Amino acid sequence: MKRTLLPPALLLRTLPNVVHTELISRISNHLLKGQWMAEQLIDLEGKRLCIEISDTNTELLFAVRDNKLQRCSGADRSWDVRIKGDLEGFWLLATRQEDPDTLFFNRQLALEGETEAGLYLKNMLDALEFDWEAHLEAVMGARAGGRIASLLHRTGIDRRLPGYSA
Repeated sequence: MKRTLLPPALLLRTLPNVVHTELISRISNHLLKGQWMAEQLIDLEGKRLCIEISDTNTELLFAVRDNKLQRCSGADRSWDVRIKGDLEGFWLLATRQEDPDTLFFNRQLALEGETEAGLYLKNMLDALEFDWEAHLEAVMGARAGGRIASLLHRTGIDRRLPGYSA
């Protein structure tokens, strides 16, 4: 494991999975505001998605409901689609340092379960481009979000944000 991944690995190993699942669902749902991907989740409605991080013994279970990720609770640990891999593979995926096709082809990440839903999810991850302007407008309103996006663009900060495209 890379030295830079040690703090997240320690958190994953020491805090209960329910804490990580709740945090990730809340952060994801916030970041999905204004993004095309939120609308695409309708095709996964009712599906249970599992993220298994093998080297930290972490299993995160979500359900897609109303175009949002929700933490699954209770004893039922069943899932429809599971993405499995080590922390480094998920880190590369989350930070967009590697594209999903490469991670799956090199078996750093593996998809299991319902083929159609799994491929749909992988293709969504592959096409993921974060639109900061749309997010700011969805969260703050068109006027305030537009002004902040304009300010970020004038200062050049937007070029350093993930998902920036010229």
